[in-house]
Amino acid sequence: QVQLVESGGGLVQAGGSLRLSCAASGIILGINAMEWYRQAPGKQRELVASITSGGRTNYADSVKGRFTISRDNAKNTVLIQMNALGLEDTAVYYCYAELTSGSPWGLRGYWGQGTQVTVSS
Repeated sequence: QVQLVESGGGLVQAGGSLRLSCAASGIILGINAMEWYRQAPGKQRELVASITSGGRTNYADSVKGRFTISRDNAKNTVLIQMNALGLEDTAVYYCYAELTSGSPWGLRGYWGQGTQVTVSS
């Protein structure tokens, strides 16, 4: 079975930094896009950043210039470096990957379990 496991969340003061990582495991034949989403209390889940297999990135306007997404294709891992964190960045962060797996066979999207990021004043 394919699993995406996030790590790196926690409590940080406003203006601080955190780095989240997400590792995909299982029989993985190839990964297309890898993305980070977040969901704050009472709000819809929103796309924060994405990166293609070729390394092309895209960011939500609210995080441009502060967050950097990267990936290690050899390790099936996606990272997001978050700098200059503000109270508005408090949310549960989820990684998502569209990938082809050998078990179960086929191309589909997978979600991680989420990791809490809390920014305090």
